[in-house]
Amino acid sequence: MARFQLSPDSVGTRRNKISPMNDIARQPDSPDPTPKLNSIVFWPPFLLLVAAVGLNLLMPKAFGEVVGGVNDWLLKYFGWLYTTTAFVSLALCVWVGTTGLGAVRLGGRSAKPLMSFWNWFAITLCTTIATGILFWSTAEPLTHYSDPPRFLKIEPQSVAAERFAMSALFLHWTIVPYSIYCVASIMFAFAFYNMKLPFSLGSMLVPLFGPQKSATIGPVIDSVCLYALVAGMAATLGTGILTISGGLHSIFGWPRSALVWALIAAAIVVTFIVSSATGLMRGIRILSDINAKGLFALGLFVLVVGPIGKIVSASFWGAVDFGWVFLRTGLVEGLFPQDEWATKWSIFYWAVWMAWTPVTACFLGRIAYGRTVREFLFVNLVLSSLFAFVWMAVWGATTLHLEQQGGGLLRAMQEQGAETVSFAVISALPWGAVLVIFYIVSAFVCFVTSADSNTTAMASLSSKGVTLENPEAKTWLKVVWGTLVGTVAWVMIAFADVEGIKILSYLGGFPAACLLMVVVVALFRVSLNPARYDIVDSEGQPAE
Repeated sequence: MARFQLSPDSVGTRRNKISPMNDIARQPDSPDPTPKLNSIVFWPPFLLLVAAVGLNLLMPKAFGEVVGGVNDWLLKYFGWLYTTTAFVSLALCVWVGTTGLGAVRLGGRSAKPLMSFWNWFAITLCTTIATGILFWSTAEPLTHYSDPPRFLKIEPQSVAAERFAMSALFLHWTIVPYSIYCVASIMFAFAFYNMKLPFSLGSMLVPLFGPQKSATIGPVIDSVCLYALVAGMAATLGTGILTISGGLHSIFGWPRSALVWALIAAAIVVTFIVSSATGLMRGIRILSDINAKGLFALGLFVLVVGPIGKIVSASFWGAVDFGWVFLRTGLVEGLFPQDEWATKWSIFYWAVWMAWTPVTACFLGRIAYGRTVREFLFVNLVLSSLFAFVWMAVWGATTLHLEQQGGGLLRAMQEQGAETVSFAVISALPWGAVLVIFYIVSAFVCFVTSADSNTTAMASLSSKGVTLENPEAKTWLKVVWGTLVGTVAWVMIAFADVEGIKILSYLGGFPAACLLMVVVVALFRVSLNPARYDIVDSEGQPAE
C-alpha cells in the first residue's frame, strides 16, 4: 500500500513549515509573522449573524417559525445522523486509546507540555462546561422525573422515574458528549502539530482528501462553524444573563430590566475579552484555575450539607441503569424514535454539542501540545466525564430529594421557568443565602472561562499566520468577536426572541455532524498507521 505522500512543498519539514492549503503557515522570510485577518473566513459569518439579528428584531415571530421549522425537520429526519455520529465517536475514542496512535505525542517525541497537568485539566474542564452544567443539573432530572418517556411506560414521580432521571442525566452529560469533543480535538491537534498543517478545520480532512481539496473547502467549514459557535455563545450568554439577573433579583431585589441585563452582559464580556486578550498562559490559565477550584468547592459543599444518603443511592442506581438507558434510550431510540422524547432530549443534545465542537476542538487541540493522545483521552474524556458524573449526581439527587420532601420545585419550574430551580434548591440548603451568592459568581465565571477560550479559537480561525511560534491572533479580533457575542445576547433578550438565535446555533449541529462523520473516518485512517502521516517524528522528512 502506498504511503501517504506530502512533498516538502505541500506541508514542509520541521524546519520549513509551509503549506499550499492557504497562506496560514508562516513563510520563512515573511517580514511580519504576526497573524492577520483572514477575510474569507471572518466576514461571511460576521455579516450573516448581523443579518440574522436584524431579521429577528424586525420579524421575530416569522423568523422564529422559519428557523424553528427547519431545525425541527432536521432533528426529525436526521436524528440518525446525530445519534450515529455521537456513538461512533465514543467507540472511536476507545479504539484510539488502545492503538499505536494513543502513544503518539502531539507535537513530536521531543515536545514539552505548554502547562502543568492541573492547569491543563482546569482549562479543559472550564472550556467545555460553560453554564449548562449549573443550569441543567437541577432542571433536567426534575423534568425526567415528572415526565419520563412514554415508550418506557414508567409512572411519573416513581422510584423507576427517579432512576431513569439520573441515568438520562449521565447519558447526556458524561462520556458521550465528551467523546464528540475528543475525536475532533485529537484529529485537529495531530493535523496541526504532527502533520504541520494550517490552523484550519479543513486540515482535519487531509488524510482523506489531500491538501488541495481540503484547502478548497476549509474556509467554508471554518465560516459555518464560526457562525454556529457565535450564535450558540450568544444564546448561552442570554440564558446566563437571565439566570444571574434572577439571582440578583431574589437577593437584592434588582429589577429584571434591559438596563440590568446590559450591565451584566457588559461585565461578562469585558471580563472574558480581557482574559482572552492577555493570552493562554495568563488570563485563561488564571481564570480557569479559580473557576475549577470554585466548582470543586461548590460541589463538595453540597455533598457535605446535602442529603448524602440520597445522593449515594440515587447516583448508584442511576449508574446501574446507565448501560440499559445508554443502549435503549440513547442508541436504539435515537435511531428509531417511537415518540418525541429522543428528538427533544438526546438528539437535541447531540446537535447542540456538535454545533460547539469544531471551534472548541481547535482550542482543546491547541493546548494539548506535548501530551500523548492517550493522555488527552484521560483528561478530556475520563476525568472530565468523571467530574460531570459526580456533579450531576450531587445536584440531581439533591433536587429530586427536595421535590420528594415537598419542596415544590416542579411547580416553581412550571410557573416561573427552569432557571428558578437552581436557586430554589440552593435556598433550601444550609447557609443558602451565602451559597446563592457563590452560585451567581460561579455562573458568571463559568461562562467567562468558556467564552475566553472559544473567543481565542474564533480569532485564530479567522486569522492567517497562526503557528506554534505565533499562536495568538490579533487582540482586536478577540474584541470584535467578544463584543458581537455580548451585543447579540443583549439585543435578543431585551428586544427580540432569544430562541431565534438559539435555534440558529442548533442548526449548526447539522453541518457539524456531517463534518464530524468525515473526521471520524479520517482519524480512524490515521489510527491504522500513525507513522504514515506523522511528519514531525519522521526526522523532519515527509513520509514516502
